[in-house]
Amino acid sequence: MSIRVLVIDDSSFMRRQLSRIIGAAPDLEVVGTAGDARAAHDMLLALKPDVLTLDVQMPGMNGLEFLERLMQKRPMPVVMVSAFTQEGTETALKALELGAVDVIAKPRAENLQRLNEYGRELAEKIRAAKSARLRVYARARSAAAVQSVSASASAPVEPPPYPVGTTGGKVIFIGASTGGTEAIKKVLLGMPANCPPILIVQHMPETFSAVFAANLDRVCLPRVREAQGGELVAEGTVYVSKGNHHMQVQREGDHLSIELVQTPPMNGHRPSVDVLFSSAAAVMGRLAVGVILTGMGKDGAQGLLSMRHAGAHTFGQDEASCVVYGMPREAFQIGAVEEVADIGQIAGRVLALFPVKKR
Repeated sequence: MSIRVLVIDDSSFMRRQLSRIIGAAPDLEVVGTAGDARAAHDMLLALKPDVLTLDVQMPGMNGLEFLERLMQKRPMPVVMVSAFTQEGTETALKALELGAVDVIAKPRAENLQRLNEYGRELAEKIRAAKSARLRVYARARSAAAVQSVSASASAPVEPPPYPVGTTGGKVIFIGASTGGTEAIKKVLLGMPANCPPILIVQHMPETFSAVFAANLDRVCLPRVREAQGGELVAEGTVYVSKGNHHMQVQREGDHLSIELVQTPPMNGHRPSVDVLFSSAAAVMGRLAVGVILTGMGKDGAQGLLSMRHAGAHTFGQDEASCVVYGMPREAFQIGAVEEVADIGQIAGRVLALFPVKKR
């Protein structure tokens, strides 16, 4: 049975283009298109689609307002379609917080090959959205988030490089995809300001990583930075891989540095979780901790297995708390996951591996 899709966009040209792209997939069917929130509301009731594609910018009620009301009254899978300007990126990340399953850029007719690639990516996101576990958006921020906002107001001094290869000198590596922006936030909200270094690969468009890191930095106790390459990792700092770059690590004496490369995509992704995890296995061995979170596909599974074979502790998010139980399932099935945990327990489980510091 086909997945029924409702396309919502204020541009008639974009509605036609998205309809053609989605309709080209044999298992997807565009059952209607709407140019504004009022028309979309009526079509939702009449057509009962399985998935919505939703424009961020719309006349009258914008995409965020529509999404928030939808997720409160009639939760259903939504893929946001955004023009990735600075403002559009902020809005798309807010949409993920409100409960959208995924985001994708608006298609650009550069050439037929690019449009075909875009069509495959959009189809995959729609299929993942159809099977996704929807989250309920909570308005109230956690105590950790409120504390971190006040703590970050005083611009802390950057810490010295973190020594590895010594007792307790472990580093945390995290990989995620669909649903990962909120899962990562939940893990980081459980981390203290002096947490071990954390390196993260989240599948996201190139323009997202800097905004994503800045948003996390505003609500988390550790510093969160977009990796630039060449930096030595430091305690109390989280590094998010730069969009469209693989992130890997290398040893420099008793310290660990970050390297960004633009080698070909792996598993269809750049950055790839497998690239990060494989470098962690080779460079850090038993001094690494690997965590694989929600996401479609299998990226990260083989890299996590390499980490476990090298002596690292490895964790996988459990099915019940995943938006899409793809990457953690693949890792579990090949024996890469040592411990399975709910997303709310992962920070505590990971921190239990580290010696308690008195500050």
